[in-house]
Amino acid sequence: MTDTLTDIALYLQRLGHDRAPPPTLETLRALQQRHTATFPFETLSTLLHLPVPLDLPAIQHKLLHEGRGGYCYELNRVFLALLQHLGFDARGLTARVVMGGPEDELTARTHLLVLVTVDGQRHIADVGFGGMVPTAPLRLDTEDVQTTPHEPYRITRHDGLHILRALVAGEWRAMYVFDLQPQAEIDYIVGNWYVSTHPDSPFLGQLRAARTGPGWRRTLNNGSFALHRLGHASERRSLPDADAVIAVLQDEFGIRVPDHPGLRAAIDARMRAESSGAS
Repeated sequence: MTDTLTDIALYLQRLGHDRAPPPTLETLRALQQRHTATFPFETLSTLLHLPVPLDLPAIQHKLLHEGRGGYCYELNRVFLALLQHLGFDARGLTARVVMGGPEDELTARTHLLVLVTVDGQRHIADVGFGGMVPTAPLRLDTEDVQTTPHEPYRITRHDGLHILRALVAGEWRAMYVFDLQPQAEIDYIVGNWYVSTHPDSPFLGQLRAARTGPGWRRTLNNGSFALHRLGHASERRSLPDADAVIAVLQDEFGIRVPDHPGLRAAIDARMRAESSGAS
């Protein structure tokens, strides 16, 4: 994979910077919050069974020139490269996603996140965890509750593993489990290949989207759109057809939907499968 950023100035401009900011915790906080608000999580490529390239020029072109978003292997990979370019001590980690299931379930390592050390303190940074992405870096070496612009999070430890938890509906729910094992490019390639091609992948043939903003989160799960606002009940609505889904992707998530000949058929097929109870 090509590991060179090609559009650094434009990338930084989209994140609110006309020049390279210093590698400080304040910068990291600002970049993470702005990134999750600017570049949506979305799985249009896996819905359409298209390849998901991980070379940095391809990811940057998708985000900066095609008006698209991506999932963790794209969003966190390019974010990691940006942090390293800015002088941060940062490297990739991988996690086992357990959200919605038993936290001791041995799921595959299919989530990429970033370990950043600033002023001697280790933090987790993540801009690619869909509808529950943390919108601020989280200190690794404490189990205290940590506030973010959205939900509170905490990182607990058990048997040498770290567990990211979020406070959802009054309950501390496990999001993913990770360790600090160094990762190589091949680990990302294998994980990305599994997520984008394996029949058991939760993303293959599925449409997911998420974006954050001041006090809100928006999520799309195939034909179900939801607006989650802090301190309010979630607002949910079922979308009737592919045209409505495409309109929501454009209007609510800021995605420039690709002109793919099979897109409407793929969305309609997914919605029919859900209405019939198929997975």
